[in-house]
Amino acid sequence: MLNFIILVASLTAIIYGANFMVDGASSLAKKYNIPNIVIGLTIVAFGTSSPELAVSAYSAYTGNAEIAIGNVVGSNIVNILFILGVTATIFPLTILRNTVLKEIPLSLLAAIVLYLMINDIKFSGHQKDIISLADGIILLGFMTIFMYYMLHLAKSSGEDEDLQIQKMTVAKAVIFIITGLILLVGGGKFFVDAAVGIAEGFGMSKAIIGLTIVAIGTSLPELATSVVAALKRNSDIAVGNIVGSNIFNIFFILGTSAIISPLPKGDITDFDLLACIFASVVLLISAYTLDRHKVTRVEGIIFILCYIAYIGYKISEVF
Repeated sequence: MLNFIILVASLTAIIYGANFMVDGASSLAKKYNIPNIVIGLTIVAFGTSSPELAVSAYSAYTGNAEIAIGNVVGSNIVNILFILGVTATIFPLTILRNTVLKEIPLSLLAAIVLYLMINDIKFSGHQKDIISLADGIILLGFMTIFMYYMLHLAKSSGEDEDLQIQKMTVAKAVIFIITGLILLVGGGKFFVDAAVGIAEGFGMSKAIIGLTIVAIGTSLPELATSVVAALKRNSDIAVGNIVGSNIFNIFFILGTSAIISPLPKGDITDFDLLACIFASVVLLISAYTLDRHKVTRVEGIIFILCYIAYIGYKISEVF
């Protein structure tokens, strides 16, 4: 019970830390006349994925690779099957043509790259499955290309992002950034420690904890953002937020974590990795069926049922 309380408290600290850091960094960037487009694509994008980054990076540092990988794989499954499923049942989601043609296929490519990269025994004949330092550098290389693409796309649209940026003094902005980082790092540490404690207490593998409890917890910012966007009928933001987060999770978060420390596959199974690929495939198919370039309420319900089936299967593995 104590570990569950610590888990919730540390997750709260992580989310508040992300908000503080984003507000402080955005205000500081605006003071130096950095365009909203750049702020949105870097600071804000980093902020929404910083819970996953804090948890995965600390997991890698402490040798809990299964939580690091499980957090990313599980978050990507949660993002599409559960979060987009829920938001689509609230309001059918329109998907922009560019998202359908480029960004969803890129998120699918990221999942496939991860599957190939981590299965060294199957595809390379190595003695163990691991995301190595070299793999991490390759993933960060993909991330650099993706950021260049996003910046080019934003500039070519000719529209500056409409961001609500708090006005702060430089001193206040710096305090916000430092406070945010402290909450992120401290919250990440206690969150991972509590998750490991829960896994050991229930006799569960760290992989299952990472794929379920940790993944759902760190995906709460994406859930909040997408639901609010759907309620405001900004469905393109809801979908773009999820797809962008999934690309960011694999290329940047796993890339960074692998550079901190190589990540053994451990108890992460091919079923989990294929479920991650399946989620992107389902989203791509839904963009071309029923109502073209939309995720309908019916498809949203199907997404949710797929996620329930996945979680049910993972629970059955424990018992």
